[in-house]
Amino acid sequence: MPRTTNAPASRKRRKRRLELAKGFYGARSKQFRLATEAVDRAMRLSYVHRKDKKRDFRGLWITRLAAACRLNDVSYSRFIEGLRKAKIELNRKMLSEIAIHDPEGFAAIAAIAKSKATLPAKKK
Repeated sequence: MPRTTNAPASRKRRKRRLELAKGFYGARSKQFRLATEAVDRAMRLSYVHRKDKKRDFRGLWITRLAAACRLNDVSYSRFIEGLRKAKIELNRKMLSEIAIHDPEGFAAIAAIAKSKATLPAKKK
């Protein structure tokens, strides 16, 4: 019997891996071994960075809210405390969108939160 190889499957596997490495710099997109390492790393980091993106956006929303709160004479922490006590259940993403696109509406929300928040003790 003639010797058989697994050439079609091997070629398909290599082609698929090199296709994933398309656009990588230099040998990382041409040589199978380097492409495999680069693709494995890229896949691993893409998973991690999808999680990081959520963290980054939450930080962005909090930064926007803190700036908007300062314009309304209340700190971010007192604002959030006031919202909880007033039972206003808006998430940070929606609050930041309101702060950007409807400053008057945000000022109204901030006023409610400010009235419900405990005021810090006066410094002597």
